[in-house]
Amino acid sequence: MTTVKEKLILISCVLLMILLAGCVKAEQTKALIEAGDPYMTEAISEALDGISKGHGGPFGCVIVKDGEIIGRGHNRVLIDHDSTAHGEITAIRNAEKKLRSHDLSGCVLYTTGEPCPMCLYAILWANIDTVYYGCTIEDNADIGFRDEVFDQLSGGRDALSDLLTCIDRDACLKLFEAYRQMEHSVY
Repeated sequence: MTTVKEKLILISCVLLMILLAGCVKAEQTKALIEAGDPYMTEAISEALDGISKGHGGPFGCVIVKDGEIIGRGHNRVLIDHDSTAHGEITAIRNAEKKLRSHDLSGCVLYTTGEPCPMCLYAILWANIDTVYYGCTIEDNADIGFRDEVFDQLSGGRDALSDLLTCIDRDACLKLFEAYRQMEHSVY
């Protein structure tokens, strides 16, 4: 009988082989990591696209308004040499450009990892109503990201509990595990 952990490792190994071989595009790979929410599945697909190209960490994001995806982004820190090019920031820029507005009121953001403080403040500046995230700040730390340090500097995120909701963590953990198994730069 296979345990959940063994299944996760097997799925991660398959994903890793596919991503490293480059024989399947991220859109085709998304079926391997299916989230319960279709928008989170799209965010995972966006993250897979970015990590398969070596753009940055496993952070993908989509922004939805009235049931339509109006913005997409993934972490581009390494490819753009831009420490602010997190998945949420690139998705916000994409959505604002599409709408030709700096105001994303009425929008919902889906992201594979709980937003760092920089992204949280950008989300607030953009007037995004709700954020659904997959992996937690602690999960981000487990794969080498230091969001907790900046949370401590800003006093934590307890005041934003009405904005943030964790969904589809198991699906996003599969993405993080695939990333952990890949050769990548830590930043």
